[in-house]
Amino acid sequence: MRKIILFALCSAISASAFAQADITEKELKEHLWFLASPKMKGRFPGTAENRKVVSYLTKQFKKSGIQPYQGSYLQGFTAKIRVKKGVTDTPYAKTQNVIGYIEGNDPQLKNEFIVIGAHYDHLGMGGASSKKPDTTAIHYGADDNASGTSALLEIAEKLAANKENLKRSILIIAFGAEEQGLLGSKYFTEHPLVPLSQIKLMINMDMVGRMNSEKHLYMGGAASFDGGMELMKSLGPEVGINPIVIAYDVGGSDHVSFYKKNISVLGFHTGGHPQYHTPEDDRKLINIPGEKLVCEYIYKAMVSVANRSGAILFVPEKKN
Repeated sequence: MRKIILFALCSAISASAFAQADITEKELKEHLWFLASPKMKGRFPGTAENRKVVSYLTKQFKKSGIQPYQGSYLQGFTAKIRVKKGVTDTPYAKTQNVIGYIEGNDPQLKNEFIVIGAHYDHLGMGGASSKKPDTTAIHYGADDNASGTSALLEIAEKLAANKENLKRSILIIAFGAEEQGLLGSKYFTEHPLVPLSQIKLMINMDMVGRMNSEKHLYMGGAASFDGGMELMKSLGPEVGINPIVIAYDVGGSDHVSFYKKNISVLGFHTGGHPQYHTPEDDRKLINIPGEKLVCEYIYKAMVSVANRSGAILFVPEKKN
């Protein structure tokens, strides 16, 4: 009887581990429903709700077996808050980047890093960056960027579960204060935990929750690393999406901070919509099955690049 019970227990643990190693719609929705809930009040930097999100992200990293880098998951910094025209006060808020680490297995290549990131903050009750600046209401930021943060957690969990298959190391970064001017990513690139020369690619997800019926996934920067255009086009049929692969046009999210440091980047999104930066960016509008496809696509891209035997070379844009 003891052997039977022990076998059943081991089977249950094994099944649980397998489930954690897979990207699921259930977990994506759970993350997103928490991040974009009314209780989080728009995740504004410096607020109690923002700190609750930081705690949630840290717990999820620990749960997934993702380690801190150099002993801490948190990289604190002070963010200058944007204000409306005519306002002379200059408010500041203390906030954090949340950083996890998965060490690669190749003796040499593990000293090179792929960064995957998304910003977790949003606009709180509105303010200077709102498309409805005279409206005081919770800006839920479901697509912007609870969607990217949820995807980050799910992709990171799968990477951690399959870490024995990764040659290069991975840094997982949930950036703070992106909406205040890419401040979290700017701080990281000015105070990097590893030499910037060892970061070979930065992948960023900002607004990846509204995939359309044509299953389009847009990305900028694919030509910023050698072979990037070909790789990103080839992965579409494997996952069942139609990638819109753009050579450069890197956009305006956290990956730009890395690109300015001559680091190759990929910036992902599923397109704009009228709810952008308004209180109507609600979690009920998120296409969870579509976001799962986004996660699967980016996971495949990460594994391919992390395991490339040759060098990953930055390719600057040639302007006429």
